[in-house]
Order: sequence, then C-alpha cells, then structure tokens
Amino acid sequence: MADLQTLKRRFVEIYGGGEEGVRSFHAPGRVNLIGEHTDYNGGYVFPAALTFGTTLLIRGREDDWLGLASTNFPEHKHLPISPIVYDEADDWMNYPKGIVRELQNNGASLPHGFDLLFHGEIPNGAGLSSSASIEVVTAYALLTMAGLPIDTVEIARLSQKSENEFNGVKCGIMDQFAVANGKKDHAILLMCDTLEYEHVPFKSGEYKLIIGNTNKRRGLVDSKYNERRAQCEQAVKDLQQTFPNMTLLGQIGLAEFTENKQLIKDETVRKRARHVVEEIDRVLRSIEVLKADDLASFGQLMNGSHDSLRDLYEVTGAELDAMVDAARQVSGVLGSRMTGAGFGGCTVSLVHKDSVERFKNEVGRKYTEATGLVPDFYVCSIGNGVEEIG
Repeated sequence: MADLQTLKRRFVEIYGGGEEGVRSFHAPGRVNLIGEHTDYNGGYVFPAALTFGTTLLIRGREDDWLGLASTNFPEHKHLPISPIVYDEADDWMNYPKGIVRELQNNGASLPHGFDLLFHGEIPNGAGLSSSASIEVVTAYALLTMAGLPIDTVEIARLSQKSENEFNGVKCGIMDQFAVANGKKDHAILLMCDTLEYEHVPFKSGEYKLIIGNTNKRRGLVDSKYNERRAQCEQAVKDLQQTFPNMTLLGQIGLAEFTENKQLIKDETVRKRARHVVEEIDRVLRSIEVLKADDLASFGQLMNGSHDSLRDLYEVTGAELDAMVDAARQVSGVLGSRMTGAGFGGCTVSLVHKDSVERFKNEVGRKYTEATGLVPDFYVCSIGNGVEEIG
C-alpha cells in the first residue's frame, strides 16, 4: 500500500493548505479465482480483493468545486460539482465524475465541494479492475465525508451503473462487488443475478497467488464477447423446448444439461453452453474443496477451467495459453488459468512460496521465447474491500 505521508505532502503541494482535514481511503483491485464467463449467464463467480489498489486522499472545500488529481497522470483540474458532464478529454477523471453524478441522481446531497488525490497501484489494462477500484473508493469516501449511510452492496450497484451509463462501459457487477465487499483471506462466492454472496475462507498456507500479466493488448474482446453472449442466448432458446421457463444457462444443472444437450443443434453453440454449465459446477466444487482445505484439488479445478475456456469457449489465445503452459511446468504450481475476459490480460496461478522466484524466471523466459512479449508478475495476498485507512 502507498506511503501516506508522501501522498499527504503531494496533496498539499497540489491543493495548498495543511494536512489537517485530509482523510485517506483505499479500495483494492480484484482477481477472479474461478468462474469465467458465467456472470452474464446467471451463474456463480468467485472473485477476491487484492492487497493493492487505489488510495484516495480527500479534504472538504468551502465552495462547490471538485478538485481531481492523480499521482499517475500529470493533469489535474477543478470542476463545478454540478452539473457533471462526460468529457472524453478528462480521461480517467470521468470515473470519479461519474460517481459524483450518480450520488447526486440517487439523492445523496454533498454539502460542499472536495479536493481528491488518487494514487493507483493497479497496472492499466491488466484486467485487475482499476476503474472499479477508483469508482468504489470515490463513492465510499464521499459518503463518509458527507456523513451519509454506507452500504457496500449499494456502492457496488451505484459504481456499476456509473460505469455503464456515464462511461459507456457495459460491464457486469462482479468487479465493483468484489472491490466493495472483499474480506482479508476470503474469496466471495457471488451469484451475479441476485447478488447473494458468501465469504469463503481462502487459506492458502504456504502457497501464493501469482498474477501474470501477458502484456498483450486485448483488441478482440468486445466483438468476441458479444458473439459469445449471443451464442449462450441461442443455447437457452434451444433448451427451452424441454425447459420452457428457462431464461439463463445458469438455471440448468450439469446432469440436466448432459441429458438434453442434443437439443442444441449447432456444435459451436453446444460447446459454449457446455463450458458455462461445467464452469458453474467447477465453482461450486471449488467451495467444497476449499472448505476441506484441499488446495491441490482447487488447483486441478483451476486447470480444468482454463482448458475449458481454451477448448470449448475459445477465449484464451496464444499468449494466455503460452503463459499457462509454462506455469504448469514449474514444480510447486498447483494450478494456473486465465482470469478475466480473455484474448490477453492476466493469468492467475497457485504457487508454493519456495517456487515463486523459479516461477517468475522460468515462466518469464518461456513466455518471451514463445510470444516475443515481456510479462509482469505480481505476487498477491487477498485483502479487504474498501475502507478508511491511516
């Protein structure tokens, strides 16, 4: 986590005054441990908050202006707190701006303006939810500063709505939910449709989570994502011959699917549906093995998830496959899979602490040999969701 004293000095350099009245908040990044492309199909996901994310320093003003600055970008500006309008030129500032507007639309009355300084530790474009981290920490801090009620599930909803409607990114709620509701040493079993959730202990003992960033730009995601959604919707239509009330693939169990899969005439559509139904089953089996402290079995389920995303859902690509293949060859690795939408982005691996350096060296070398790209690795722990710090 960031050094607060250094950040406070930077805050004063930008905004003037002294350090009194400056409060500090933190929201994490997130990684999805298993359960990929299940969220929009009405299934379970299993994300966890990371220990690194976005730190926000904030202080009230005596007028109705909003100061926005970041240690990660050179530009900073002051804007009237109302009306808030989207401006492409404002780049990252549109995330906190969207939250301010969403709070206002929701009837949360901010008594005056605020100066905000963000410090992000999440690599841009890595798929670890930097935007959700900014949104959630902004909402939590402003509600706290204004003395308004705090409901972290509601903050997740509001942050997703802001990203969908103000920033025009049609994301699901998993990222914002994990960032707002994370808990140290626990992952979250989340049903995205109903927002029913359970904190599940993730006791990794002598094993570490290592996130591997392929540094592959994800150019195909939107078109392929929309194509996969349409294929899943087609599978539902075909299965409605037997299950007329079915609206999402997550509503059918593995045994029922296996008995009725022949109703799906298109072989590609059948493969997509099979991934979703089997992946939801893998998430539920993951909960069982983790509650039994069986990390080895969880690692095997991670491997099965990646193989299904590669062979049935076809969203991995050469870079993710190369990184996972290299990871699985290192002794001390229990499991490795892609995490996120696919076609680039990150992998997540469960690695014995004695193998961490070997993992970084060997996977890095083999990955670069296979792809020509240089990866980044982050050794992670599971941390809390959004909170006031310092």
